[in-house]
Order: sequence, then C-alpha cells, then structure tokens
Amino acid sequence: MLGMHMGRVPAPSAREESGEIHRLDTYDWLQMINRASIVSNVEEGLLEKPLARRILTALNTLRDEAAKPNAVRPELYITFEPEVLKLVGMEASVLHVGRSSQDILATANAGLNIARLMRLLDAIHEVDCALLEVARREDGALVPAYTNGVQAQPTLYSHYLLAQHQVFMRDAARIFECIRRYDVSPMGACVCNGTGWPLNVERMAQLLGFSRPLTNAFDVGQCAGNDLPLEMSQIISAVMLHVNAFLADFMVQYADPHPWIRWESTNGLYCSSAMPQKRNPGLINDCRRDAGLVIGEAQGVMLRIQNLQLGMADVRDAQVLEALADDACVTLRTFAGIVRELVVDRKRALAELNADWTCTQELADRLVRCGVDFRNAHHFASHLVTQARAAGTTPPELDYGEAKSLWLEWRSTLQNACDIPDSFPLSEKAFLGALDPAGIVAARATIGSANPELVAKGILRAQQEAARIKAEIDALVDHAQKNGICSLKKHSRAYLPIRRQLMRQLYYWGSL
Repeated sequence: MLGMHMGRVPAPSAREESGEIHRLDTYDWLQMINRASIVSNVEEGLLEKPLARRILTALNTLRDEAAKPNAVRPELYITFEPEVLKLVGMEASVLHVGRSSQDILATANAGLNIARLMRLLDAIHEVDCALLEVARREDGALVPAYTNGVQAQPTLYSHYLLAQHQVFMRDAARIFECIRRYDVSPMGACVCNGTGWPLNVERMAQLLGFSRPLTNAFDVGQCAGNDLPLEMSQIISAVMLHVNAFLADFMVQYADPHPWIRWESTNGLYCSSAMPQKRNPGLINDCRRDAGLVIGEAQGVMLRIQNLQLGMADVRDAQVLEALADDACVTLRTFAGIVRELVVDRKRALAELNADWTCTQELADRLVRCGVDFRNAHHFASHLVTQARAAGTTPPELDYGEAKSLWLEWRSTLQNACDIPDSFPLSEKAFLGALDPAGIVAARATIGSANPELVAKGILRAQQEAARIKAEIDALVDHAQKNGICSLKKHSRAYLPIRRQLMRQLYYWGSL
C-alpha cells in the first residue's frame, strides 16, 4: 500500500478512469469458466441441453445477486458450486467432471494476471509518451552528461531522454513476452494429470480468450501458477528501479543552488514551514518512496512462493497481486506527470558545461587526427586540465597562446619526445572548436550518438516505436474485451463479457 502524497496522484488505470473499461475479479472468472464449460460440453455431447439451460439460468441468477451492493462474491469454486447446486440440484455437478478447483483457480488467476500486465503496459506507455514529449520540447538543449557522478561530456538532453525511452521499452518488451509466455488455458489439467473425460481443451481455451491450450497438465496446474506471479513481480521491481534511477539523477540537480534543470510544477511542490526560501519537491519524494514500497511488495511475492509447495496457489494472491499492479501503475503515472514538468535552463546548462573541462576527450581526439598517438594526446589533455584548474581557468577563458605554452611545457617533461610535434599541432580554430560544447556534440557521427541530426531522427524512430507499442497494447485490450479478460464499462458489472462466439452460441439455444 502506497503512502500519503503531497500532491495529486492519478488513478491506477487511465482506461478505467476514462470509463473505457472496468476490471473483472475472480468471481467473474468463475462465471465465465462455467459458461464456457456449458458451451464446450454441449458441443461435445457431454451435457444435455435441458440441464445446460437450467445451469445457465442458475448462473444468471447468481450473477445478478452478486452484482448487488454489498453482495457476497465467492472467490473459491468450493464455495461457488454449492450455490449452483442449491438452485439446480446435484445433477448439475456433472459440469465439474474432468475439472478441479485448482485448474479453475489457475485459469482465473492467469486471466487476472494478464489483465494486470496489460494495465502495467498502459502505464509504461504513458511514461514513454512523457519522455518523448519532453525530448521534442527540449530539442537542441545542451547539458552535461555524468559518469560515476562526475561531469563527463556535453550531450543533448533529448539524447538522455531517448536513452530512458529505450529503458522503458525494454520493460514493455518483457511484459509482452511474459503475457505471451503465460497466455495458456489451464482448463483440462484436472489438478495435474489430465482427465479421461473427453473435454475439448482447445475449445475451452478459445472460449476463454487464451491463445492456446495447455501442453502439460502438471505445469499449468502446479508450476505456472507460481511462475507467472514471480515473473510479474520481478518485472515490476525492474520498472520501479528505473523510475528511481531517473529521479535520483534529477535530484542531484534539484539540490544544486543553481540547477540547470527545473521542476516547474504546481502539484506537490511546497514551501518549507520554517525556511521561507526552501521549496521541497514533495511529489518527487513521494514517487521515489512509492517505487521503493512497490519493490518491497514485489519481493514479498517471491518470499511467499519460496515457502510453498507446487500447486498451493492461494486466492489471497489475487488481492496481493491486484494491489501490487495498482501501486505500480499509480507510481508510473505519477512519474509520467513529473517528467512532463521538467524544463531545461539552457543558459544555466551551458554555463555548467563551460565551468568544467568536459571538452578534453574531443581535444585528445583532434590531436590524434594530427598524428599524435592517443595515449600521449590523452596525457597532454589531462595536463592541460590540471594546470587550468590550478589556475582557476575555465575553457572559455583559455586562449590559444596559453595552450601552445602548455604544450611546450608538457613536451619538455617527456623522456622520449621524438614522435611528438615540436609545436602545438592544432590550429587556433581547431583548438577553440574542441572547447565548444555545441561543436563537440555536432562532431559526433556514430550511430546512436548525441549528434543533433541523429538525435532528431532518433526521436522520430522512438515516436514510431511508441505508436507501434500503443497499437499492440490496444490490440491486447481489444482482444481482452472480446474474450473476458477485461470488460466494457458501458455494460453493468452483472454483464460478463465472454467471447462473442460463446454468447452467440448461448443465444442460439433460445431460452439460454
């Protein structure tokens, strides 16, 4: 459970908040599984239509009762089935032949977890959109890049944001892969060994919206039910780590008296109660805390699993995993809002670059082009920086004549200088160009570099990738809406969306 927040936080699901969809619970899945079993078993000649009609009538009655305020919604089949038998009679228990409560619960949990992963995908896409929005807005903004916490090179802030885009796209790819891995119907496992009852497991998978039926009854009934929550929780941990890494980077600047990047927010930024000058980034701190809390929740899933035997899935897992997914989505959407309000102070960023010697790699590279071996070029550039810092000289303040003098001084200290030019090999234009952050970035030519033209192309590619990801997410949601993994809000909660083919088949029977 997340803590208190200094500002406004979004809902777990933007689609739910907009009214596009609402989520199903375990009870909904118990209803769907039984309805799918009715269709499949009637088709296979395993269930007589008159009895099937009576069972469906009972399911409809229970569905309507469960939709009422404060109604009990059974989450275990062993408490769900007795309610059906009360209305139909013991003969209705034939529907359960070839099934077990374990494979039914495994099926429900698989469907619920896939829906949770889809909501997580949606939230990651929102983060990616925020990153690309700021990358476009801050196009051309020169900023320092840091390694080991130390200013290293000039770069473009858009280049940095494109790197973050790649980070979250890998997270999205892991989720897509996870969904595809576990998009398997456990129906037909009958605990762990399959059944002699001639059930059509392919048809059941189709009716419930899974892409394929089981291939090993022991796996889907005993193993996958633990593996999916474990994989899901660890993916969520990775996503939260990426949120915190970004915010930690930003907070280094925020703590500076003169930061080159600002958080221009009216949401969660507050004045200290004691120190009038102090502006605290409340929502950012809350987001970092929340990311840590979610990681803790995720590790709890792993710790629970390691102490259970195979097949001991607990209905309470649904509540734990629902909370985990919701908390992760809230944190991601909070993070997206924070990202959108980041603004680069370009003048201040350039001043920060010019205050230190991030240009020296370029200086060494240009000396190499003049015939100096790289190690000696590196040594001279390091010598120049050491002397300049000692004198309190910044790159814009170092003139060409001083550079030539430093070259002669450095060359005189070498034991073997026969291969080193007698005079400073760079022209004045080449030397001053090596000190210019914009020129340094423009000189980058390799694929994926911070060259402005390449970054602009990278933003376009990232936008196309984001659009492709959005289309894939929409396709998943559309499939889920048609097949029962999630439902359209325009229908009441009592309406249980099942595969359209299933509904058509039920209505084809007339009174069903």
